[in-house]
Amino acid sequence: MAQNSFTQHCRQEADTAALAQKLASSLGHLFQADQSAHLNISLEGDLGAGKTTFARHLIQGLGYEGRVKSPTYTLCEPYPLIIHGKTLAINHFDLYRMRDPLEWQEAGFAEYFDEPGFCLVEWPEKAEGTLPVFDIEIHLMASTDESERNILFQASSIQGMTVLDKMNIS
Repeated sequence: MAQNSFTQHCRQEADTAALAQKLASSLGHLFQADQSAHLNISLEGDLGAGKTTFARHLIQGLGYEGRVKSPTYTLCEPYPLIIHGKTLAINHFDLYRMRDPLEWQEAGFAEYFDEPGFCLVEWPEKAEGTLPVFDIEIHLMASTDESERNILFQASSIQGMTVLDKMNIS
């Protein structure tokens, strides 16, 4: 049976990297089964909670070999990937510096939410409800120890639940 949420405690960045790579593997299975699939994934948490670090490990876990940089100033960094012979669009958004909720739409980013692949959005609350529904929400909560994190995964769609279920977290 598919699960719709779980929390994982990560004691160090290597644990966070391994968790992001499990998600990457599960997403790879989804795209192998359905090359036209699209997911929306949010990354939520306070400043310094590890959202961009998680995004970097996730994107690299899918096979991207270049530098994964924070899209804080550009709003979006695209990472086209070839997974199982099909080009997928991985669009990494960071909305932290947005001043207006419609800014991402005015920049022409709305069409990215329909392409095969996924949109990974940091600071989605800055868009105040103008974004499509997220299939998976990832909440990163820093601990008192700088390297520790609690990471909560929540799925709100069947695709999201399928991805979480394939992560095999015990």
